Amino acid sequence: MKKIFCLIVLIIELVLLSFSPAQAKFPERPINIVVYLKPGGAGDIFARRFDKIAAKYTDAKFVVMNKPGAGGLVALTYIVSGKPDGYNLAYVTKSNIAQFADADAKIKIDDLDWLAMLVSDPESLIVQKTSPIRTLDQIVTDAKAKKGAQLWVGPAAGGNDHIMARKTWRALGIEAKWVPFESGEEAMVNLMGGHGIVYVGNPGDVTGRPDLENAVISAPKRLGGDVWGRIPTFKELGVRGLDEEIMWRGFAVKKGIPEEARKFYVDLITKVSNDPQWRKYIEDEGADPVFYRDDKFKGLIKEDHKDFVEALKMLRTK
Repeated sequence: MKKIFCLIVLIIELVLLSFSPAQAKFPERPINIVVYLKPGGAGDIFARRFDKIAAKYTDAKFVVMNKPGAGGLVALTYIVSGKPDGYNLAYVTKSNIAQFADADAKIKIDDLDWLAMLVSDPESLIVQKTSPIRTLDQIVTDAKAKKGAQLWVGPAAGGNDHIMARKTWRALGIEAKWVPFESGEEAMVNLMGGHGIVYVGNPGDVTGRPDLENAVISAPKRLGGDVWGRIPTFKELGVRGLDEEIMWRGFAVKKGIPEEARKFYVDLITKVSNDPQWRKYIEDEGADPVFYRDDKFKGLIKEDHKDFVEALKMLRTK
């Protein structure tokens, strides 16, 4: 009788188990890659290429969602105000840290889980090929002659490129005027139109723009390859303190997503960062493919945050 009872209990448990819902596996639906730039911009291209490489390693579907505006604040606010379910993956860059610099900022660095940094892109000074002011020496001579009236262009006042410009002026012993635009694209158009002498950006910004060239880059040594290897560094031109100014690029999610979702992202991003096709794409843009996460990435973010806080103070006291 006891054996029959145990058998009945076992059958009931098996029946109940067959009707209980299976444990959810992440992801069950498409994931949004939220990009703070317009379609066609560097971030948009980055996200779509990540999607293409990721398809080698997962069946998960990604949808690029463009939410431009306010230097990334629109996209970051969308991420932070959403559910911590892991279905919104934010494309982030060093420039975004400016949004956390104000003590009264509505969003905080700790609202995000900074998953991984995938690209280290050296800062560079870009000029027109047809301009009589193309080399670093010519830029310095012209700036001194204009006594602070030389125009430098780039995206956003107080952003990463603006900070780079001010560091460069200090290192070179010159003064100039920063002219901010809504985007890097708009700033480069104005440079090509003769409305500035220098654009502060990254080596790959000249790709597809035959009228522009890199005058100098911030890197410990010259980049590799026939194209990028021709660009001199600040160091070899005798300028100190500008060896490792970079624009980093990576991904973040809202703090508190399920551990299963976080593990999915870390595993996938690890595979993509090691993919030869991905690495070639980054290197072809004149940047370094890297994979920094957790303490290493967060430590870099904290240092960047200090720079942006100081830049904000500078702008307010002008």
